[in-house]
Amino acid sequence: MKKLLSVGTALMAALASGQIWAGGQTVVERGQAVFQEWCVSCHGIGPGHPGTQALDLRYQGALPGALEKRTDLTPEIVRAFVRNGISVMPFFRKVEISDAELDALGSYLSRSNPR
Repeated sequence: MKKLLSVGTALMAALASGQIWAGGQTVVERGQAVFQEWCVSCHGIGPGHPGTQALDLRYQGALPGALEKRTDLTPEIVRAFVRNGISVMPFFRKVEISDAELDALGSYLSRSNPR
């Protein structure tokens, strides 16, 4: 019983701090879900993703075009591009991707970038 109470307390603290989303998703898992919903059609891995193809052309192999393969992205960079757009990429309003979802997306895309 004591262990169950301890786990429950830890879960409530994680939920309150934003580390766990409703439904038990971690921030990174929620960010991946946001990526799948809003970003993958243009920025997915492989052919047929215009955002990835444009970045492949732009970086000429210096960086991967697929955002999920990047290790240099920070939450701040992700936020700037999502909120402001660039070139043919549209900006996304808070009613489309909330600030909390955008924070989760930034966490997901920067997960392999040590801090």
